[in-house]
Amino acid sequence: MDNRQEVIIEKVCKIYDKLSRLGSLNPPNQVNDLFTQLVTTCTTPCHEFDITQLSQEIKEKIAKLITLCGKAEGLLESHYSTLIGSNENPLNHIKIFPYYKNYLKLTHLEFTMFTKHITQVPSKLAFIGSGPLPLTSIILATYYLTKTCFHNFDIDSLANSKAYDLISKDNDLSKRMLFHTSDIVDVKNELKEFNVVFLAALVGMDKKEKAKVINHLAKYMAPGAILVLRSAHGAKAFLYHVVDPSCDLKGFEVLSIFHPTDEVINSVIVARKGLVNQQGIT
Repeated sequence: MDNRQEVIIEKVCKIYDKLSRLGSLNPPNQVNDLFTQLVTTCTTPCHEFDITQLSQEIKEKIAKLITLCGKAEGLLESHYSTLIGSNENPLNHIKIFPYYKNYLKLTHLEFTMFTKHITQVPSKLAFIGSGPLPLTSIILATYYLTKTCFHNFDIDSLANSKAYDLISKDNDLSKRMLFHTSDIVDVKNELKEFNVVFLAALVGMDKKEKAKVINHLAKYMAPGAILVLRSAHGAKAFLYHVVDPSCDLKGFEVLSIFHPTDEVINSVIVARKGLVNQQGIT
C-alpha cells in the first residue's frame, strides 16, 4: 500500500469517527460538511487498491460507514424532496439538489450503456429503490425515454408519497411515473413484465441483503431482460458496497462494466438475465 492510499484510509477513518459520534444524521451544515469531505477524499485520484486486503478492523469500519452513508443519503434526499416539493412547480427547482449534476452524468452513462444491449425502446421500466427523490427516473423520463412508463418500487410509503408530490403537477410525468410501496423480494411475477430493471445502490445495505435481492431478480426477471445496477470501485468502495461481477451475479450474463474516474461515485454494471429461469435460486 502506497503513502497516498494510507492517507486516504486515515482520513476516511477520522471522518467515520466524527460521523459516528453525531447524535443525528439529518442534514445540518456539520453533517453536510463531513460528507463533502468524505466524498472528496474517496474521489481523490490514486493507484487502485483492494479493500478486501485491508485489516479486519478497517473492514468493519467500512461496513459501518457504508450504513451511515446510506442513512445520511436517505435523509438528505428526503430533506431536499420536501424542500423542492414545497414549490408550485417542483420540477423547475430540482436542480437545487447538491448532487444533481452527478445524477445527470450517471444517468447519461447508464442510458448509453444499457441501450447498446436492447433492440427497442422499453415501453415500461422498473426502478427498484427509487426513494423520496427519484432523480434517475425523472431524468430518464424527461430527456431519454420520453414515451416509457416508469414503475418505481420503494419499501417506504412516505418516500413514495414525497416522490409522487414532485411529479404530480407535471402533465406528462404524472401519467408515466407510478410508485409502488413494496419490499422487492415480495414482488415476483410482476417483474417478468419489465425488459429493463434498475437496481439502486442503497437497496441491500449489507452484502447479504444485496445478494438476496439480486438472487430474487435472477429468479423472477424475464429471461433476456436487462439489469442495470450500481457498484463502487477503489476508494469509492468506502461509500457503497461492491458488487463483484464474478460471483455476485449468478443467473446473469455481465455485458459491460464502467468505473468512473471523475466525481461520479458509482460504477455501473449492465447484465442480462439468463435465457433459462433460475428456479433453483433461493
